Amino acid sequence: MSSSVSGERLRNRAAAALAGAAALGLVGAPSPALAPAAPVPSVQVMVVGRGGAILAPARTVTAAAATLDVSGRTCSVAAATPLAVLADLRSAGGPAFGVRDYGHCGGAPASASELFVYTLGGERNRGQDGWEYKVGGAAGSTGAGDPSGAKGNGRLLYPGARVLWFWCQATAGGCERTLELSAPDVRHGRPLTATVYAYDNEGRGAPVRGATVSLGGRRAVTGAGGRATLTAPAAPGRYRATAARSGTVPAFPVTVTVG
Repeated sequence: MSSSVSGERLRNRAAAALAGAAALGLVGAPSPALAPAAPVPSVQVMVVGRGGAILAPARTVTAAAATLDVSGRTCSVAAATPLAVLADLRSAGGPAFGVRDYGHCGGAPASASELFVYTLGGERNRGQDGWEYKVGGAAGSTGAGDPSGAKGNGRLLYPGARVLWFWCQATAGGCERTLELSAPDVRHGRPLTATVYAYDNEGRGAPVRGATVSLGGRRAVTGAGGRATLTAPAAPGRYRATAARSGTVPAFPVTVTVG
């Protein structure tokens, strides 16, 4: 979106105008729903707060159907949705979150489409700034619990999908960019060239300068084409590579095999 308010927060403001006063409720540990209405994929999730602080490191969770307690009401959330991912992360010891209900959630997963995440990991939305989600680098256009999928086209989360929950500092161009890192496997002690792209709300990416790539205690900064070259560790093994840059959301880490 090109407006200053995007995705999850834009849907919240529109719903608020229609619904008036909303029910508020902090979500505790969710319990699984009895009959998932969608396949249950394993996905990667990471939560990044204000200033790029990682509140929940990247990990794999199961996006199972769940029930959430919202102001004394039991609300069903369909499997394979970003909200189901957040609920499963919470069950695994991840950060607590709170939702507002701008509809009338209940036993039908479709009614969860108006649930809106307004606080996560102790950080609460402020005006136009607040929590947003992305799937595969692009912000969703539906509510995080909408069973029609992040784009409203019936396509739910797929196995291995990357679901990013991040604090969006809104500007006229949307949220700050989110980074994506790619790095090939390499022989030990040999040069390795990693590439970092930055993605806007619509999932449009461009190479980014000035991002710091880290691997096995070594660091390099990206230049032209978003590329950074560093020397692979001397010892063979599997290493985690990361990328970060001030003013952007850090990339999901990637695993590099050093042979």
